[in-house]
Amino acid sequence: MLNRRSVLLASLAAGVVMTNKAHARAAQPATPVDFDVPALACDCHTHIHGDVEKFPFFAGRVYTPEPASPEEMAALHKALHIERVVIVTPSVYGTDNSSTLFGMKARGATARGVAVIDDKTTEAQLDAMQADGFRGSRINLATGGVSDPNVGRARFTAAVERMKARGWHVQLYTTLPMISAIKELVLASPVPAVFDHFGGLEAPLGLEQPGFSDLIALVKSGKAYVKISGAYRSSNLAPDYQDMVPYARALIAANPDRIVWGTDWPHPDSSPVEGRKPTDIAPFYQIEDGRLLNQLPVWAPDAEVRKKILVDNPARLYGF
Repeated sequence: MLNRRSVLLASLAAGVVMTNKAHARAAQPATPVDFDVPALACDCHTHIHGDVEKFPFFAGRVYTPEPASPEEMAALHKALHIERVVIVTPSVYGTDNSSTLFGMKARGATARGVAVIDDKTTEAQLDAMQADGFRGSRINLATGGVSDPNVGRARFTAAVERMKARGWHVQLYTTLPMISAIKELVLASPVPAVFDHFGGLEAPLGLEQPGFSDLIALVKSGKAYVKISGAYRSSNLAPDYQDMVPYARALIAANPDRIVWGTDWPHPDSSPVEGRKPTDIAPFYQIEDGRLLNQLPVWAPDAEVRKKILVDNPARLYGF
């Protein structure tokens, strides 16, 4: 994948303000939304980092983010005209989903959650999570740098086994080579797979890059959803990430019923940085979410297709 530090530097060069101060506020949009966002639109990828005294981080984390509160998220979505949200447990909490639940409860009926679990997570705990509004489990292979296809296949198979009885989906943050490695498992899965952040593609490598055709095939089959989120993780052409246009359009064309959108707010920087320890504060990327949302009509010019991406598909996937 692209080096996240090079993305940050490229964004700086393009005029996007990135903070280097610890404990800065999470990004808030300065650019007004320039199209009609449909009612009940959903941001399908966010995180909450609550008070560290109440929600301590996992000792084995690879980075330490700044705080990101429900109040800040509410301000973000008010500016973007977004009513619904999916909050995803980030890797920094391990299998502790309490900060995500804190954010969900602050949002009420308009929130759903995606949890991180392991083999110690009991069925009773999953039942409680379902009652609280969790609708999927996340496998994060990218942040920890997991590239072994045997590990990916084993973790996906185990997650599907846990999810199938309750109809949850399995969400994966990974790369295109890993998607190729698990393609047949996804096609045979009784529950959907959901791939974060454009499937981890690298925009400079082109539409013919290895694995992208497999991602397209999975979307076309209906067995997988893709989040067209976190464009800045795949591209270094800030602030509009124009090189993402062909990828977004190809995925949407493959199956507009299997695409969802998200901000990836508060834009954590999990990339390895020389001299930065996992316990050092990693400042958020200050991404312009208003400008990012304004790319959606470029990616999906048809208003009915945008409604599928922002409203209908999230409602189906997350049970709103």
